Amino acid sequence: MKSSRRSFIKKAATGALVATIAPIALKGETINAPTILTAGAKGANDRIRIAVLGVYGRGKTHIEEIMGLTEKANVEVATLCDPDMDVLQESAKEFEKTYGRKVNIEQDFRKAYDDKTIDAVTLATPNHWHALQTIWACQAGKDVYVEKPATHNVYEGKKMIEAAYKYNRIVQHGVQLRSSMAIREAMKHLEEGLIGRVYMARGLVFRWRNDIGDKGISQVPPGLNYDLWTGPASLRPFSRNLVHYNWHWHWDYGNGDVGNQGIHETDLCMWGLGVNSLPERISAMGGKFLWDDCKEVPEILTSTYHYPKEKKIIQFEVRNWCTNLEDGVGVGNIFYGDKGYMVIKGYDTYETYLGKGREPGPARSEKGELTLHFQNWFDSVRARDMSIQNAPVQTGHLSSSLAHLGNISYRLGRQLEFDPVSERFIGEGENEANAMLSRNYRAPFILPEIV
Repeated sequence: MKSSRRSFIKKAATGALVATIAPIALKGETINAPTILTAGAKGANDRIRIAVLGVYGRGKTHIEEIMGLTEKANVEVATLCDPDMDVLQESAKEFEKTYGRKVNIEQDFRKAYDDKTIDAVTLATPNHWHALQTIWACQAGKDVYVEKPATHNVYEGKKMIEAAYKYNRIVQHGVQLRSSMAIREAMKHLEEGLIGRVYMARGLVFRWRNDIGDKGISQVPPGLNYDLWTGPASLRPFSRNLVHYNWHWHWDYGNGDVGNQGIHETDLCMWGLGVNSLPERISAMGGKFLWDDCKEVPEILTSTYHYPKEKKIIQFEVRNWCTNLEDGVGVGNIFYGDKGYMVIKGYDTYETYLGKGREPGPARSEKGELTLHFQNWFDSVRARDMSIQNAPVQTGHLSSSLAHLGNISYRLGRQLEFDPVSERFIGEGENEANAMLSRNYRAPFILPEIV
């Protein structure tokens, strides 16, 4: 696995993967981006100082993981950033109570980017901010840990790759499955042919998602910089439908569950099948069948991604509310080969079943993958070596884009043909589909043409 990843990254760095990093014309220019800086490797005795962006939900876990590795990895959380000052101040109080010291806070993350004492950032912000915050961080000389999905649309992934290589930044995608000892062992079994020729992967996301109602429009609450929260997205009237979690279910900010929990599974589908490109044919169907609420994304979604040249296929299922489990899997993956199949449960467990009789084969369950994932990022940062990353920026682009392609097919209501080399749709209706590979960016938060 490591040798193939090294080869993949080397090709990208030398321009062999032109389709992955070739720019697409996009109007607009970067405004108010941080000053462009460069930075070298950190020595073993140099503490890596980190700013955590977004501390309402997942960012709390980032803080815990980083501070838990303070002694082992010589790292620390130096700054907390969040556009909601109430959330930010509460998080700072909790930090001081837990760790016995104060932490710097910044409502505008760009001030942390301009702080030369900050070496790296972690992004637990809404999806629509991930790419631009990553690119600006690279320009400011910061390494990046970005939560899934790495991007809000396909085009953004290409620009993130460009920025990471141009500024020699370590950009780690927050899919901790890649660092799980059990899952890495499972992928080795697939590569070595335990279940034979692997031809199909299924990603499963069965989550209990409730009716979120419709809270309507209201005044922006005190302490929230709503303009900054909105960033590159369209500036809608403020609604509690969006802030702080339910933005996931609105297209301007989120990507539904296939682009939320599902990115762990899209990433694993591609890894287990051994595909390093996007599919040629995409079909998706679904809808809202349960709740009459303000969600824009489908509650139920079935997507199919076809790789005809490789004779491989990915099936993806998103289900909400009451559902059956499949071989005990509610969130996970199933891989099918001509000699058996493999079940991945959650982030840390795999089982195999072999032959017509479904005889149990190798299995393993081992926790601790998230800590290992952060440690791998820190090791890569110190070494300035992308090839030792478990989840480099390219994988973030591909796994996120797979979800985006399924969403485009669903939103257009038809099967789509795709060129994985140019990463553009082809055939009938290509212009309409290609327009959805990017978005309109709101000034001054514009994705740059030249990173």
